[in-house]
Amino acid sequence: MDDATAVFPQQIHWADQGTSRIPFMAYTEADQHRRELERLFYKSHWCYVGLEAEIPEAGDFKRTVVGERSVIMIRDAEGGINVVENVCAHRGMQFCRERHGNKKAEGFTCPYHQWNYSLGGDLQGVPFRRGVKQDGKINGGMPADFKPAEHGLNKLKVAVRGGVVFASFDPDIESLEDFMGPTILGYFDRLFNGRKLKILGYNRQRIPGNWKLMQENIKDPYHPGLLHTWFVTFGLWRADNKSQLKMDDHHRHAAMISTRGTSGKADQVTQVSSFKESMQLNDDRFLDIVPEPWWGGPTAVMMTLFPSVIFQQQVNSVSTRHIQPSGPGAFDFVWTHFGFEDDDEAMTQRRLRQANLFGPAGFVSADDGEVIELSQKGFEQKPFHRTLAELGGREVGDTDHMVTETLIRGMYEYWRKVMEA
Repeated sequence: MDDATAVFPQQIHWADQGTSRIPFMAYTEADQHRRELERLFYKSHWCYVGLEAEIPEAGDFKRTVVGERSVIMIRDAEGGINVVENVCAHRGMQFCRERHGNKKAEGFTCPYHQWNYSLGGDLQGVPFRRGVKQDGKINGGMPADFKPAEHGLNKLKVAVRGGVVFASFDPDIESLEDFMGPTILGYFDRLFNGRKLKILGYNRQRIPGNWKLMQENIKDPYHPGLLHTWFVTFGLWRADNKSQLKMDDHHRHAAMISTRGTSGKADQVTQVSSFKESMQLNDDRFLDIVPEPWWGGPTAVMMTLFPSVIFQQQVNSVSTRHIQPSGPGAFDFVWTHFGFEDDDEAMTQRRLRQANLFGPAGFVSADDGEVIELSQKGFEQKPFHRTLAELGGREVGDTDHMVTETLIRGMYEYWRKVMEA
């Protein structure tokens, strides 16, 4: 093997059958990324597309994505929810350009040739379908055997639970409940417990890193008490908090559960550089935390539903985080901050204020975007190398502490099985 081949390997190589040493090429290789889209986003997986509260009225829609395929979530006239692919059945144009809107009156019309579709995605209008009458004869028109029913938009399978909407291109996918598994479903139902949701706002950012790095970041309890000054100094998430890590049976989904401890000094935190005893808040309302009955104890639960979404509860701030891949080296990250319709005004303002911890310029999340970008640069610089995820050992399993990288190892155990790597 010559030096060039060693530095720029032709295919991904795992050192052994384990998942504690992840090849850098798992984050950079273009052909592999297309296989990920095929196997992890377009087959056998439910993907998050939005919240029912985003489309409350008939005709309301939201343009979003599943993997890298543009889709539209729509409320139909009967109150049901449809998800269709944003690709015209005529010449393939992505016909919908608005992010949100209402199409109750006219349905969707492709601007290229004015093909028109119902809110359910059925073709209902084709200009010049029967030709154009000129000089006593009919010119053009669609063939006599053209059937509009055969040329609707591509319709995805849809599942709705607790006000959250999922979709899949796979018509034979298992139920959403089986996909989550009982453990993760329990934490999902804790947050989405039947109360009507209220949209508070959005953040959107492009992060120049591989999409899996955000799944890893939220499965990684090692870094919050080391990287995030805010978390460690004010006690919201750090290694000495009471905590649990739980996975589904396939180890693809996970929940990190933590109960806030005291802020300030503690033996485990004063030795890390992120702890800043002198840090003070100009507005102490950021720590105006009010326990809510539905918490059931934990003050923070971070759920990663593989591959597409993170469900966040950090004290009173609740949001979804949608991972939208854009090639192997970047992804869009879309935050939807929400509350509940029965929140009083004080709680709504509290949720909005605490949301400043998160998003592109959040007191906490800005750190994550930067370290993901710098990690990607390292992977691309040294494609023959590998990461090391051996905190807490090399095995995979639930724990009652945060001093481990077991959730990352679990995710790649599943990834290797599906990707046959």
